[in-house]
Amino acid sequence: MRFLVYLAAGAAGGLLGGMGMGGGTVLIPILTVLCGVPQHMAQSVNLFSFLPMALFSLRIHAKNGLLDARGTPWMIVPASALSVLFGILVQEVAPAVLRTCFGVFLCALAVYQVFGALRAAPAQKKQAKSN
Repeated sequence: MRFLVYLAAGAAGGLLGGMGMGGGTVLIPILTVLCGVPQHMAQSVNLFSFLPMALFSLRIHAKNGLLDARGTPWMIVPASALSVLFGILVQEVAPAVLRTCFGVFLCALAVYQVFGALRAAPAQKKQAKSN
C-alpha cells in the first residue's frame, strides 16, 4: 500500500512539473505530510526527480520552438554551483526551520500567482472582446 502512495506522489509531482507549475510544490508536501518522509529527504528527492522532468520539458519546448537558449550558458554555471553549495549548507539547518521556510515560500508563491492572475484578467477580457 505504501508503494502506491509513493507512486501517486511521484505521478502528481511529475504531472504538475511537466505542466510548468513545479512538481515540488506538490511532491514535497505529499512526501512529508502523507508519507512521513523527513523534510531534508523530501527536498532531496524533489531535486533529484527534477532532473529528468527538466530534461523532458526542455526537449518538448525545444521541439515546439519555445526555447530561447541565448542566456542559458550564463545561468547554468552559477545555478549549478549555488545548488551544490546550498545543498551542502542546508544540511546544517534544523528540519523545523527548513519546513517553515518552505511553507513561507509556498505562501509567497500563492500570493504572487493570485496577483499575477488578477493583473492578467482585464487584459484577457479585453482580448476576448476584440475577438
